[in-house]
Amino acid sequence: MIPFSIQVAGYTNLQKVLKIAAKNVPFPRPTLFSGPGSSLELCDAIGQMGYENILIVTDAMLVKIGLLKDITARLDKIGVKYTIFDGVLPDPTYTQVEDGLVVLKKNKCQAVLAVGGGSSIDAAKVICARATNNKPIRKLAGMFRVFRPILPLYAIPTTAGTGSEVTVAAVVSDPVTHAKTPIMDPKVVPQMAALDGSLMTGLPSHITAATGMDALTHAVEAYISANAFEETDACALAATRLIMQNLETAVKDGGNLEARQNMALASYYAGLAFTKAGVGYVHAIAHNFGAYYHTPHGLANAIVLPHVLDYSKDASIERLAKLAEVSGLKKGKESKAQLAQKFIDHVRAMSRDFGIPEKLEALKREDIAGITKNALKEAHFTYAVPKYMDAATCENLIAKMVA
Repeated sequence: MIPFSIQVAGYTNLQKVLKIAAKNVPFPRPTLFSGPGSSLELCDAIGQMGYENILIVTDAMLVKIGLLKDITARLDKIGVKYTIFDGVLPDPTYTQVEDGLVVLKKNKCQAVLAVGGGSSIDAAKVICARATNNKPIRKLAGMFRVFRPILPLYAIPTTAGTGSEVTVAAVVSDPVTHAKTPIMDPKVVPQMAALDGSLMTGLPSHITAATGMDALTHAVEAYISANAFEETDACALAATRLIMQNLETAVKDGGNLEARQNMALASYYAGLAFTKAGVGYVHAIAHNFGAYYHTPHGLANAIVLPHVLDYSKDASIERLAKLAEVSGLKKGKESKAQLAQKFIDHVRAMSRDFGIPEKLEALKREDIAGITKNALKEAHFTYAVPKYMDAATCENLIAKMVA
């Protein structure tokens, strides 16, 4: 067994290489439409591309509540034919991706429009990658393994949480092993995206809260990452500031269009931040809660975040103190350690006020070892966490979330 200190040295050196790449390799950004009605502007732009048929990837609930009506009506008006695949479920699996790929090929679709939350956009990314890369999803997993350009992809997020419309990542689950499969490659970034707050005004408060905490987790983990730098810091701080100013309003007054639009922008900024700086243990653990129990990703992040911040605090005091400042928590001459604790306490209070549980009802003690194994494998070879933990420490941390 290699001593843990030597393992950490290896992980740290790997992340130093990735930081150099993140700072120097250009990452694509989608052409962005923003504001109420911007989803229809995106449809017009798609129409100008001359596609004969596109695939709309979404979930059945959005179709049922009529959220796509204006979008499909605009596509009809401008003469763009479309086929709807609404088989995406929370935490999409390989099976859902392959089902969507069958629909795409059967209807000879030339491009994909993802409409929905992170699950729909992630599934659409992998469908587009599979359409042009003739290899199974497992072979696409990891970093920079999507060798051919993907099918043209456009995105309209309907939640302000994942930031998937701008990230280089897509996450799908292996239905057999329950392991999350992150696919990380600049080629999966959509060509265009629309941040349309008017599509989010009808979101229930509990979904608004969970997805908002998801965006906050992206911003926080990117900011305290060892791979953070000036560009990612600016985006992470802007996202944190917008979330702290608007999330409570969006939760309590879902029809407040200004708050909704600001949260959509916050999610986008947070996505920009973690695309280059990465995330950390919160996501690694939350991904496995999703794979094991189908826990919604935002909810899982919200539950895990305070525990990981507790663990990481002593290695991130200055950064957590800065997050407290942009959150409006600095009231006097508090020390940086006091401000760092105020930020962690505030994160806990937010979740409590939003009705987010402190523990995960579905979590079983007998699953903790497996969750730990998967989470550490993901984190240690993918993320530049501020403070590493071994298996025993991770198991103890997860055990605190058993109901």
